[in-house]
Amino acid sequence: MSTHDQTMKLELLEGEYWWGGRTADGMDMPYGRALFAADLNSNHNGNQAAPLLISNKGRYIWSEAPFHFRLEEGSLTVGGGEVLTGEGYGSLKGVFQQVSRTCFPPDGGIPEELLFTAPQYNLWIELQYEPTQEKVIDYARSVLEHGMPPGVIMIDDNWHEPYGTWTFHSGRFPDPKGMLEELHAMGFQVMLWVCPFISPDSRTFRTVEPAGLLLKDNSGRTAIRKWWNGYSAVLDCTNPGAVKWIQDRLDDLQRDYGIDGFKLDAGDAEFYAEDDLGYTPATPSGHSEAWARVGLKYRLNEYRACWKLAGQPLVQRLKDKGHQWGAGGLGALIPDGLAQGLLGYAYTCPDMIGGGEIGSLTSAQIDPELFVRYAQCSALFPMMQFSAAPWRVLDETHLGYCIEAAGLHARFGPEILELARHASQTGEPIMRHMAYEFPEEGLETIKDQFMLGSSTLVAPVVEKGCRERQVVLPQGTWAGDDGSVVEGPAVLNIEVPLGRLPYYRKR
Repeated sequence: MSTHDQTMKLELLEGEYWWGGRTADGMDMPYGRALFAADLNSNHNGNQAAPLLISNKGRYIWSEAPFHFRLEEGSLTVGGGEVLTGEGYGSLKGVFQQVSRTCFPPDGGIPEELLFTAPQYNLWIELQYEPTQEKVIDYARSVLEHGMPPGVIMIDDNWHEPYGTWTFHSGRFPDPKGMLEELHAMGFQVMLWVCPFISPDSRTFRTVEPAGLLLKDNSGRTAIRKWWNGYSAVLDCTNPGAVKWIQDRLDDLQRDYGIDGFKLDAGDAEFYAEDDLGYTPATPSGHSEAWARVGLKYRLNEYRACWKLAGQPLVQRLKDKGHQWGAGGLGALIPDGLAQGLLGYAYTCPDMIGGGEIGSLTSAQIDPELFVRYAQCSALFPMMQFSAAPWRVLDETHLGYCIEAAGLHARFGPEILELARHASQTGEPIMRHMAYEFPEEGLETIKDQFMLGSSTLVAPVVEKGCRERQVVLPQGTWAGDDGSVVEGPAVLNIEVPLGRLPYYRKR
């Protein structure tokens, strides 16, 4: 292991590829085939990021602080702070296991088990900014009426009074305790959406600002930041008093109503400035990390934006995707999911089925084929999450395929849960790159299939109109979902009718 204080340059080895940096750059991974550059200091591209790069030749770069990097013309340049480098760990798996042990050792705990064993139901697309008690109950009942298993149900933005006032809006939720009792009786656990923003014209603001719990800008004034819902003050989570304040509010919701957990949104590094004056000096990335630490108290949690904290029992969802094929939509699920795993985020959740980008879902006509392929691609991720109600947007045939995908995830649930427990002890990803499990077979550039653990190969369809696809099987004996048995290594051209999610079990 070596330490470098200045900009450093590594020459790429023959056949060397790199992964890391930002989850949402998964489509560009592995790095090493084309020009690529990123700065981790202030832009995490709307998703998780970590100061880590690893290669299939057993080399790594790690820092405690953000850095920038660039790959071009057979070299990798890294700068921006003190970095550690290491080599000699043989393979992608070998180097990942080394950095997991030394840089972000696993915590030993896992998030709530139901997140792995049943589909999740996020009400964002269906209810948008107008959730009500009646609509929440109706959605939950529809899940059961259509033969889908109960799971975690997430009540998203605007269930509350002004931002930072984490109490149920009395007009939209007249009896939240009764609602929780009914949802629990149906078999659901319930999450509420929260964020680190405080509406400046609110009673809450008038309480927390004099207490010094809000972030200040470089002039010493309370910072007011533009985000997707307007302009708000920002809770300073480098301040232990601010962390206690927000956790007390969340604890009240659990005690008073029976809320099971929280979706802790926002916290993106982009909402902080380099010269902000926090209780503790921090980079924008450091403020993002501080918000992520708030959720460690709650076993039922979800984050979309996060800095570091790999190995911790935090659920990390992929950023919102469009209702589209290709890089901005379905095509990015697998590459980004693989990137999450190689950054140490084992407890990964794909974006909402059909896409979670609200403008895309409301402005485009629903493509039933795309919706089904989204569900199938998600089914054997560590988690899967519905939002737009498939029974509303699909005909009976396409709905049936989505119900089958949900049932498949539930059947695999016990196995996925065991992989989560394994990850909590070893740090290993649940969803793994082909090159992670089979380092000598030249699989580094495959990004449309993945391994669930070490023995299940999953090959979803991610291209429009595709009814035949190629599957690469490594060495070993593989039993397919269609009843076939194949000796690897082999390259198969298989039929993939709309109702099929291909997967193979290694014997």
